[in-house]
Amino acid sequence: MAIRALLGDDALFNVIESVESTGSTNADVAALARAGALEGHVVVAAEQTAGRGRLDRTWVSPRGASLSLSVLLKPEPEFPRWGWLSLLAGMAVASTLADIAPDPSRVQLKWPNDVLIDGAKVCGILSERVERPTGALAVVGIGLNLDLGRDELPVPHSTSLSLEGFPVDREELVAGLLRHLEHYYRLWQATGSLVEEYRARCTSVGSELSITVAPEKVVRGRGHGVDEFGRLLVSTATGIQAFAAGDVVHARMHR
Repeated sequence: MAIRALLGDDALFNVIESVESTGSTNADVAALARAGALEGHVVVAAEQTAGRGRLDRTWVSPRGASLSLSVLLKPEPEFPRWGWLSLLAGMAVASTLADIAPDPSRVQLKWPNDVLIDGAKVCGILSERVERPTGALAVVGIGLNLDLGRDELPVPHSTSLSLEGFPVDREELVAGLLRHLEHYYRLWQATGSLVEEYRARCTSVGSELSITVAPEKVVRGRGHGVDEFGRLLVSTATGIQAFAAGDVVHARMHR
């Protein structure tokens, strides 16, 4: 790939490895981190056979039909704020797709990092912490459905760029993702929070929601915002509640 040339000489992501197939790009980058790799290392794969999504869900990317990439970061804010990494990755994907969308309003971001096109999920994101003697690093992985047909989609409420009429140019997509990711990451590094930027992008804010926090526990309310740790704030019948995890469903975001 000629991604590095598209990013410019001073880009944060300065080492980009491209592979046809791998088990997990997150696992690959984590191994590189333990071996001494530096912040800005990226692994891009055309096929991922053992990927994982949020809440330990499987994220499989068929060869040539999806894009998987993981990046190595060295966050400066204290660890309790690292939850922002997954959120800002979602912002980066949403911004990238809005740039190429026939109609940018079709691209939505649902808390915490679900990127949707007309309510159907097109992307998976997973952030992980990697320990090493010189200090912890973070791996952020992104999986994007490119050319999957209807019969190849992992779940009924997912979609792909080609099914939605979006242009599919792998190198441009990777370059766009890395540019937006660097923008939001540097902003977060400087401030420790992206509350206002996230509120402006996330359609969960202001929407009627139901949040499943346990098999038998569902909380309903209206999205109020996010706090300094990236937790979802929901206005409920008993007041404002903060959620660090949970499955969120928008009342009016189904096809």
